[in-house]
Amino acid sequence: MAQAGRILLSAIADESAFHHTAVEQFSSLAAIGLEYYSLRSIDIGRGVKNVMKLTLADIQKIRHIEDEYGLNVASIASPLGKIKLVDKPDGTKNIFRPWKQYLAHDVARACELAHAFETKLIRGFSFYPPRGANPADYLTAAADRIGQIAEACHRSDLTFGLEVEANLVGHTGELLADIYRQVNHPGLVLVFDAANLIVQGFSTTEVFRQWEAMKPGLGWVHIKDYRKVSGQARGKQINEEMLANFVPADRGTAGHERILSDLRTMLPTLTKKLQRRGIPGVFLDLEPHVRGGGQYGGTSGPDGMGIALRALCAVLEKAKVGYHLRDFDDLLAARGF
Repeated sequence: MAQAGRILLSAIADESAFHHTAVEQFSSLAAIGLEYYSLRSIDIGRGVKNVMKLTLADIQKIRHIEDEYGLNVASIASPLGKIKLVDKPDGTKNIFRPWKQYLAHDVARACELAHAFETKLIRGFSFYPPRGANPADYLTAAADRIGQIAEACHRSDLTFGLEVEANLVGHTGELLADIYRQVNHPGLVLVFDAANLIVQGFSTTEVFRQWEAMKPGLGWVHIKDYRKVSGQARGKQINEEMLANFVPADRGTAGHERILSDLRTMLPTLTKKLQRRGIPGVFLDLEPHVRGGGQYGGTSGPDGMGIALRALCAVLEKAKVGYHLRDFDDLLAARGF
């Protein structure tokens, strides 16, 4: 469990690996001092699989390898909610799934995976409205489905984290905060990601305003940054595959020092709130994309993940936020001393 004034560092593990193998992912993260990771895509010798496709044999093998490297799962980084709300052609490749089937199969499967990997957190999204439509017009429909996901997670003693991201109904902090208020469920928290706002053309000041909107529902934070590109209309549809300016947290325009300084004031209360739900603390989950990113993932490589972690630690120190990386005492403890 985290101390009340200290955050927990984590990373989406496949970002650290060029080939997505479990050994590459886990050795990279252990070498830079992390103790937690979020599971999204992985190769254990049968090709790269999204976490939702893992078999029982896959899970058992991953659990064995993660134990060797002294790692624990922070969250299941699922793609839940990255589907259309409406079964209607709109020129995108986004898929539609019948809702009852999706809830009974995909949501239930994500809950099973969380239990298998002994984490309390599942990351997800707020659904795609039809391209060109006003996302606010679909707020109630999205909130209804997200509420059902939150209830399914809550019944399984889990918590669903809803991430702010471009092109979704909850593509801004304000819209995501509206969803949170409408759902009004203990099984739902919000996941802030500053770069996912910067890529939509929002300014540093606007990003902080959206951070403040999300604070009442905050569960954890994704860390990546972006060099703002001029001319991007705020909050409009973007081509995620064309984004090419991701940078470490000390290089972009997200304003992470101010955001993390503000998080510091919330840490004691938020940590206790999460721990009451069995969550070890407040995670900062690195997803740097420093070698590129798109709709369903990104790449940093082992060197890029190390660079991103060192940059984040520098920002945390400026913001006076406590954190922990593995040290020699941890190594001695692992050896039984």
